[in-house]
Amino acid sequence: MPPPSTLLSKLKVQLKLSISRLRMTQQKDSALAKQQRRAMAQLVEEGKLESARIRIENIIRSDIATELHEILELYCELLLARSQLLDTSGGGSKGGLDTVDPGLEEAVRSIVYAAPRTEIRELHSCRGLLVEKFGKDFAVRAMEGEGVPERVLGKLKVETPGKALVEAYLREICKTYGVRFPGEEEEGEGGETVEGGGLDDASDDDDENPSGGQKVKALEASVEAEELSKATPPRKLGPASPLRINPPSPSTENVAPRVKVPGTGIAAKRKPSGSTAAPVKKKDSDDGPGGKIPDVDELTKRFAQLKR
Repeated sequence: MPPPSTLLSKLKVQLKLSISRLRMTQQKDSALAKQQRRAMAQLVEEGKLESARIRIENIIRSDIATELHEILELYCELLLARSQLLDTSGGGSKGGLDTVDPGLEEAVRSIVYAAPRTEIRELHSCRGLLVEKFGKDFAVRAMEGEGVPERVLGKLKVETPGKALVEAYLREICKTYGVRFPGEEEEGEGGETVEGGGLDDASDDDDENPSGGQKVKALEASVEAEELSKATPPRKLGPASPLRINPPSPSTENVAPRVKVPGTGIAAKRKPSGSTAAPVKKKDSDDGPGGKIPDVDELTKRFAQLKR
């Protein structure tokens, strides 16, 4: 037999793995049961009541298995939280039954009894470590149901669901999905029951309650239209030129700088802030930096005037 500390460490690891596996199994079974319930409602709506009564038994067994997994998950969490009591408990001998702490006895017996009847491998490992710690005599008595609570024993009984339970399941499913169960009278407009299911159906998937999704979309569209009506339209509409050239900043040497766009002959002039300068006129292509270049005859005339 390994030392108690080593066995306890292994048991803690397996308990944590068992808790995770049990939770995953419950989530998977719940999702599958939801699809099966929808299928049962469709069968009742199509008038295939006998087929629905037979298939509903699988849903009942699945719900019972899910409830058992929830109970075993709580027992695993209890053993993990009180692991110090497991370390102080005796084991291995015939008197191992008397040394089990009273606060752990129900959980240990339930796991030893129920683990072989489940498909959770991690739970099987926990059972093996518990049997190794508390002895085979303790395991035999637990397998006989001694000290195991009735709620665990009842979940593991193999029996056909009663007719009353089957009818109750079918009525509840039909009520949830808004399907009239045969033999029930439809309530009028003044009735309290609303066609299409109760509050549980409203919290279900979107595909089961499409009207709710349409109402939300209509509300979002109205809010968006209101926001657009308050928006200010842009001042300039239409395509803008992708080419933008800013003149250099004014300086003491060049108070009114200009930029000439290549190939156009148009000069852009920066306007000082607060001024109302006239637009820049287009110059001839023969103009130079100082204006139009005079010819020889014009220069001769100017020199003659200067001599006078």
